[in-house]
Amino acid sequence: MANNTLKISFTISARCEDVWQKIADWQSQGDWMLQTKVWITSSQTEGVGTSIAAFTGPFYRSYPAFKNLGLLDLMNVTRWEPPHRCDVEHVGKILKGTGSFQLTQIAPNQTKFDWSETVIAPRLLFILIAPFLYIGVRISLARFAKLF
Repeated sequence: MANNTLKISFTISARCEDVWQKIADWQSQGDWMLQTKVWITSSQTEGVGTSIAAFTGPFYRSYPAFKNLGLLDLMNVTRWEPPHRCDVEHVGKILKGTGSFQLTQIAPNQTKFDWSETVIAPRLLFILIAPFLYIGVRISLARFAKLF
């Protein structure tokens, strides 16, 4: 097993606080994440200790009916610094690793968005899935940026 990292950075035309408010609204993430349904699995809805689940697949709206046709990602928030940083640990059966988003105000109405994921997987497997993961996340984040 190896730690494999993907990173994406881009600029959003909005204040850092506004970007944070939308990105940290876990349950609405399914509105812009490609073929993904997201929900909170803990009684806590924000901050360190919040647990989130995200199912990605062709029939994501019908989860759990078609749960074998996708990937269930289970996450726990491990760092929470509004409106600048959130880190999660992926704790599912298949997907393990860490994720982070960081927001930096670069102008009065512009925020730099840095996203990264470190996936624990055999290097060859990661090399095979990385282009699809990158494209899917890139499309999702572009959809997110259009909310502003």
